[in-house]
Amino acid sequence: MGENVSSFKDRIVRAAKLDAQLYEEVEADKSALNQALVVVILSSLAGSLNIGRMGFGGIFIGIVITLTGWIVWAYLTYVIGTKLLPESETESSFTELLRTIGFSSSPGLIRVVGVVPFISGPVFFITSIWMLVAMVIAVRQALDYRSTKRAVGVCLIGWVFQLAVMAVMFSLLVETAAK
Repeated sequence: MGENVSSFKDRIVRAAKLDAQLYEEVEADKSALNQALVVVILSSLAGSLNIGRMGFGGIFIGIVITLTGWIVWAYLTYVIGTKLLPESETESSFTELLRTIGFSSSPGLIRVVGVVPFISGPVFFITSIWMLVAMVIAVRQALDYRSTKRAVGVCLIGWVFQLAVMAVMFSLLVETAAK
């Protein structure tokens, strides 16, 4: 058990350090999906602590939106990356992208530091950029791209669609919670 926890912590640190080999490792490790899920939840919780003034309901809504966004973005990335913009070497699955993109949320754990009011804005900004860079690396590795530019394009296209889905979900959840 201790070794598994140590290995998991090591993976989180390596993902945050933008270690391309880590993303190859979790892409190939089918058992890493649960770890990726935990990373996404912990990252969401770290960010939610700063907006926790909305209470448990707000934190719960934030986690639901984050998990849905992770799944939607991974699926969109899979479709865009393997069907619309593949390279000759591209071969991937939806679950491989779930694993790699999940670990790209690792820098979001640092958002827990944002509970300090005067640094929350900069912490969120820096970790958001860091997570986007991690996702580009995760996508490049999972889709076996040689081109980082292609991975950036796939991430940006998926991001726009994911934001639209998240905005709709957020408005529906807030509207439902208000009733």
